[in-house]
Amino acid sequence: MRVAVLVEDHYQVLEVWYPYLRLREAGIETVLVGSGRKKEYQSKEGYPAAEELSIMAAKVEGFEGVVIPGGYAPDILRRHKEVNSFVKEMYDKGKTVASICHGGWVLVSAGVLKGRRATSFYAIKDDVVNAGAVFFDKEVVVDDNLITSRNPYDLPAFCREILKNLAKNKKGV
Repeated sequence: MRVAVLVEDHYQVLEVWYPYLRLREAGIETVLVGSGRKKEYQSKEGYPAAEELSIMAAKVEGFEGVVIPGGYAPDILRRHKEVNSFVKEMYDKGKTVASICHGGWVLVSAGVLKGRRATSFYAIKDDVVNAGAVFFDKEVVVDDNLITSRNPYDLPAFCREILKNLAKNKKGV
């Protein structure tokens, strides 16, 4: 089982590394997938994350899920049509799509929120609602294969639901 964790400059440290390591701890291969602009991205605090795979080389068939962390990175990620297409195709194929904090910007640009239940960081609530989502201010909102959370404090619930969703999809339930 393999999950992509999207990464770009100005990412939120905990929202990349917590899911990346938590999923690995559960025996899931995690891959840092970058926009392809460069080989290493810096967090808001300058912590490096080496791109393990470019979005141009990422194939949906090779992944069971995607995690979209927050920070300012999603505003950069959403500018790449390959990122939006990857997320949209993952969503359309019923694979796990998980977004936290400002990661909702990528969901907006990928066009996957219409009619779905979701949450995000409060500052982008209007964007999420204007994209057609029904917004809930909860630590984690699960709507079939779409998992969303608000901020780093929600990471335990966020990762717990990602793991449950991946297990459900693996069983074909």
